[in-house]
Amino acid sequence: MFDLVRNNQKVVQLVLALIVLPFALWGVDSYRNSGGANEIATVGGTPIVLEEFQRSLTEQQERLRAEGRVPVELLESPELRRGVLEELINRRLLLLHAGKANLGVSDEMLFNFITALPSLQVDGKFSRERYEALAAAQGMSVAQFESLLRRDLIMQQSTLAAGGASVAGRLPADRWLVAQLEEREIAEATLLAEQFPVAEKPDAAAVQRYYEKNRARFEQPEQVRVEYLILNQDKLIESVKIDDAQVKAAYEANQARYKTPEERRASHILIRADKQGKEDEIKAAEEKAAKLLAQLQADPADFAKLAKEHSQDPGSAQNGGDLGFFGRGMMVRPFEEATFALQENRLSGVVRSDFGFHIIKLTGIRPERVRSLDEVRGEIAAELKRQAGAKLYAEAAEGFTNTVYEQPDSLKPAAEKYGLAVRTTQWLARGGQVETPFTNPKLMQAIFSEDAVKNRRNTEAIEVAPSTLVSARVVEHRPATVEPLEKVAGVIEKALQRETAVAKAVAAGKAALERLEKGEKSALAWGAPRTVSRLHAPNLGAEARAAVFGAAAGKLPAYVGVNVPGGFALYRIDKVKAFDPAAEGEAAARARALRQQYGDLVAQEELLGWLAALREQYGVKINSALLERK
Repeated sequence: MFDLVRNNQKVVQLVLALIVLPFALWGVDSYRNSGGANEIATVGGTPIVLEEFQRSLTEQQERLRAEGRVPVELLESPELRRGVLEELINRRLLLLHAGKANLGVSDEMLFNFITALPSLQVDGKFSRERYEALAAAQGMSVAQFESLLRRDLIMQQSTLAAGGASVAGRLPADRWLVAQLEEREIAEATLLAEQFPVAEKPDAAAVQRYYEKNRARFEQPEQVRVEYLILNQDKLIESVKIDDAQVKAAYEANQARYKTPEERRASHILIRADKQGKEDEIKAAEEKAAKLLAQLQADPADFAKLAKEHSQDPGSAQNGGDLGFFGRGMMVRPFEEATFALQENRLSGVVRSDFGFHIIKLTGIRPERVRSLDEVRGEIAAELKRQAGAKLYAEAAEGFTNTVYEQPDSLKPAAEKYGLAVRTTQWLARGGQVETPFTNPKLMQAIFSEDAVKNRRNTEAIEVAPSTLVSARVVEHRPATVEPLEKVAGVIEKALQRETAVAKAVAAGKAALERLEKGEKSALAWGAPRTVSRLHAPNLGAEARAAVFGAAAGKLPAYVGVNVPGGFALYRIDKVKAFDPAAEGEAAARARALRQQYGDLVAQEELLGWLAALREQYGVKINSALLERK
């Protein structure tokens, strides 16, 4: 099954996109009230509860915030909330379909997939340490991580059949290909506002009309300066002191945690045989393994040589079959049982697994041991500090929240009680660019609330990041204002002059285009000819590209024109070079890549349609009132 996944990268990539389909695909009509008080949606009669939605929303907000390029207002937007809910709905649809189709991932399949991940390899071998660190980085145990991974792999299975079954017809693919790779030689002439200077100033009435029509342009946003406190668990951890007695007591109470289980080093020779393969092929593989075993029993020193010559495990054959050290749970069960039953430097019999037939030689044993106190002292001290810091934060968070609320006219009581520094910002503009922690939309909303601005009361303690609370208090406020007309009149005059010059440039361009279309000459300064295609047209805007490739090419030269920023651009089409789908060489390579792209587009459409059908089949109801509540 996982070979199927690896061999259908196109489908797998589309799976990832499908899981996060935009809500617009289904339309706002899907958002109708239904469900219980805590059910934000039901899919096929199974509920998606509010806690699950909030957890996913927070995770998505944190991802977007970490990217740093997302506007603050998007993080609390209705679009993001709907998008997150659609992600949860689509996942539920895929899992329901998988259950109905009896799809599943066995322990062995999951093990094979995990151990083959490149990110978990060290020197070409699976690293258990890396794997455990990956799970821990996600805040999960290995069991939790594997449960989620199993679920995601099942969802991939659900979509592989639909996506993999899509076939892009040769004729439509070739038509699309020809359109994308057709080349046109064009020359460009532009008429810009700077070529049509306007000396006369607009009259006062025009200036007044522009000012009234564009008041928002001259608005200065509402601004505040605030003082604020940050209660952060990491800072509390820094203040914790751990002595040797505490470390020793923790070590003695948890010695089982510091055990290093027995590890074994083995080499093997693998003769592959598909579990579902033909009987004669399986028998031939087993007989070959038996012959190799007989050779090794006669001369065990030839193991590395025979592994290089005959083993069908590409990862270990070149190393004489060496697999390095591994512990229990890192190999498939039949292989593991045989290895841990061997004595050092002894050979196994022929061992059957889902991969085929193995001959195993045990080459080393690292017995179970308990790491010494000195080895784990730093690790224990860090963990004790984290535990103490988390406890301090849990105790302080409630008190901090109560203090800023109960004494709302000042942050000083909370600062003194918890040893925090009162910090002060520069001016913060509503909707403007800000720095952490004010990138948090709830905090900004609280700062600009009427209670904070008018009454100068502390905001509530707001969690701006995991284990981080902030409370702020407005110390100075500037309301939104519109600059007076007399102050911006000069700016408006220049803007109106510019508008007039642009209009003249556009009119002159359209007149020149009309003359050219009639076959008349026009004194335009044409640029150097250049060749463009729909796929490669540098410095050609979308509107201009559409005009150039939408022009009839029966009679050349042909002319088109479009409005551009600051004026009008004309394009002369001198040559058209059609693309031959049967071309060879570099052109053929480009054609293959584009056919693949076309196939991806067709597969995506198939998958979108299939998922829409699942939605109809299972039924989706959304509690819009709960979704819109913040």
